[in-house]
Amino acid sequence: MALNPQVTASAAFRRRPGPAVRAGDPMALLAFIRQAMEDANSDETGPALPLPVVVDVDAGGVPCRLYATKPDAPLFVYLHGGGWCYGSIETVDRFCRRVADRSACAVLSVGYRLAPEHPFPAALLDVDTVLEFVRGSGASLGVDPSRLAIGGDSAGGHLAAVAARRQRDAGTPLDFQVLIYPVIDPFMASESYAELGSYGLDRESMKLAWETFIPSPADRMTPDAAPLAGVLEGLPPALIQTAEYDVLRDEGADYADALLAAGVPVVHTRYMGVNHGFARKIGTIDDARVAADQVAASLRAALTF
Repeated sequence: MALNPQVTASAAFRRRPGPAVRAGDPMALLAFIRQAMEDANSDETGPALPLPVVVDVDAGGVPCRLYATKPDAPLFVYLHGGGWCYGSIETVDRFCRRVADRSACAVLSVGYRLAPEHPFPAALLDVDTVLEFVRGSGASLGVDPSRLAIGGDSAGGHLAAVAARRQRDAGTPLDFQVLIYPVIDPFMASESYAELGSYGLDRESMKLAWETFIPSPADRMTPDAAPLAGVLEGLPPALIQTAEYDVLRDEGADYADALLAAGVPVVHTRYMGVNHGFARKIGTIDDARVAADQVAASLRAALTF
């Protein structure tokens, strides 16, 4: 399918670094990319949907934001994307609002620590902290911590996949996982890296993200970095969304296949005509709203029992 013209139109809202910035100090480049994403956020994601509850929360020292439409709802913990180096609670705010509105679940969006200031495993430890906080204090937030799912997009999808395994291994399994074009393979070996790369994310960018997040090559060999290196049996059922024009497309599909082979129930949906990062842009890309609504429907089916 041809690239959706809404993808091209949405990309125009984001400032891109020029040659001088790219050739200069790496931290200055990162600061530019972080700010450009925040500056374009309102144009990309549209107006904020009003909800009865939108409140910032300190979850054991980790900043979070809670979205809810009713008391005692199941909880969906959400981890934003951004190559483990950028992105924020704000950049997924509209997505989280829509999911909370349509899922009958509360959503807790996590502001985990970013690399390179806080490299691996800081982000994973923050996720552990939030889940521990939710299990111990979720009732004080007005949610039901006994019905608990996790999810994220891109780097956040990676963190969610790893957290699901870590929670299973700790004897506190989650009920469901949502992985939106997740980062899975630190070796970037899938065919989509060769096929694609001119649609907003490429091998060079992902290589830099991996090296920034996990500087040690040895650490990238572990299940906490490479989800396919872990034992997959007994993981929670999953919804996996991938995008046709995304270098991460094939590794997301490979992970879906591996989960299925391990006996884990999986729904894998490939969104055609769109690229990496589309799902949060609900103000500009029609399929982003479809993807958010699929997440909401899956959560409703998995958690409202």
